[in-house]
Amino acid sequence: MKKAPKALVLAGLTGLAFAAGIARAQTPAPAPEPAAAPAPDAPAQAFAVKLGLWTEYEYRGISQTSEKPAVQLNLDYTHPSGFYLGTFLSNIKWLKDTAEVNGFNTSAGVEWDIYGGYKYEFIKDWTLDVGYLRYEYPSSSDFNPKPNTDEVYVGVSTGPWAAKYSYSINNTFGVPDSKGSDYIEVDYNQPITMVSDKLTFNGVVGHQRYNHNESLSYTVWKAGATWDFGGGWNAGGYVKGTDAHHDLYTVKGRDWSKTRAVGFVTYTF
Repeated sequence: MKKAPKALVLAGLTGLAFAAGIARAQTPAPAPEPAAAPAPDAPAQAFAVKLGLWTEYEYRGISQTSEKPAVQLNLDYTHPSGFYLGTFLSNIKWLKDTAEVNGFNTSAGVEWDIYGGYKYEFIKDWTLDVGYLRYEYPSSSDFNPKPNTDEVYVGVSTGPWAAKYSYSINNTFGVPDSKGSDYIEVDYNQPITMVSDKLTFNGVVGHQRYNHNESLSYTVWKAGATWDFGGGWNAGGYVKGTDAHHDLYTVKGRDWSKTRAVGFVTYTF
């Protein structure tokens, strides 16, 4: 099997988003992860479909499409009890670029995530979220270690604030000997009522740690805004940046960790 050097195998997709209730994928907030379930008193079970167009798919501050556009799909089911299930699909490019610079080819151009968990209000105005997330990269068998990753997570939210901790139970996004890596993130999502109740500020600070591979670890920040047009339509943008060792995240002359602006439009039905 081909083995990509750790400097070229980055922290791929599918953790936390900005607020509880935002999908793991790119969303109307600066970052993506599993969609949160409704509060236990929700009147009925629900199924939602979300389509999104992004100027770039980045996850935890690292480009997954080599700065190219992405089309994404989320399917989410929520139950009044607080249980939820979902799946996410997006085009990616980082595996193809990594293979090319290492002298082989791959058809792995899609990320497919599956997630599920339980979310409930454990005390008034405080919500706990626990779950599991599987990052799947079809046709990536030529990579060793494989980029497929499993994470368990726990999150808590109150008002505009949310925090989440994710822990990988196997090698993480193809990085060798990285079992036990983790990611922690704090999000702030607040309507800007002085402008319009349809406009929401989105902010996040997170830290990705690679166990036994500290040179790949980094901190990420994001800041932006989302406009709710109604009828399921949202659009917005944000700026993201990291303090990653940029030479370790530069592939084919593109620094996937650098500061960049990202725009998006999504439709949920």
